[in-house]
Amino acid sequence: MSEFPIGVVPRCFALVPAAGVGSRSGADRPKQYVPLAGQAMMAHTLAALAAVPRIEATLVVLSPDDDQFEQAVPGFTGPRAWVARCGGDTRAQTVANGLQVLREQGVAPHDWVLVHDAARCLLQPAWVDQLIDACQDDEVGGLLALPVADTLKEATPTTPPRVASTVDRRGKWAAQTPQMFRLGLLAPALAAGTDGVTDEASAVEALGHQPLLVEASMENFKVTWPADFALAERLLRSR
Repeated sequence: MSEFPIGVVPRCFALVPAAGVGSRSGADRPKQYVPLAGQAMMAHTLAALAAVPRIEATLVVLSPDDDQFEQAVPGFTGPRAWVARCGGDTRAQTVANGLQVLREQGVAPHDWVLVHDAARCLLQPAWVDQLIDACQDDEVGGLLALPVADTLKEATPTTPPRVASTVDRRGKWAAQTPQMFRLGLLAPALAAGTDGVTDEASAVEALGHQPLLVEASMENFKVTWPADFALAERLLRSR
């Protein structure tokens, strides 16, 4: 049985944790500010979220010493564009701090929060709508994800690594974002402890819940490695 108020229509808010530096990217700056197709990577991400009418507002959570955002993303303005410099040492801490800001902005426990990676800059509004449609009546919430198609290998801890075993890929999905949960569920899930929490869904799972998997596109990948930037650039320019 849901503990959220009955008869109150939940609203949707986006939260973009962007306090990291993207050390694996090899870039000369935090990777969210690397130019792609004429704009900072994060500008593409925020434009996609802004194009979803059901998202009331988007909160970007930055590092306390971030001094690049306003110059890199000058178009992020207006009543639906919120910024807070309260990022933590980990993604989970940054999201938790952002949830507190949303509370202070009047977001209620039964409202939905869609947490999205700044580095998933190929996001399309239709995918966000697909997630909202699938989760809006769900007791738990869910996330965009993609069934694993490749054969999975577990590696040895040696250098260079060798194959230790082949992992059964049946039933395996690669998690993406946005990940959509009610504030009143996600906040205590993160407060319960962040050891081993690599995304919002894993925190919710630790409380015994089973988030909904909503199949998404392979293009919704997270720009992480140096080669990813060139691929993202080509895809953005092809649209």
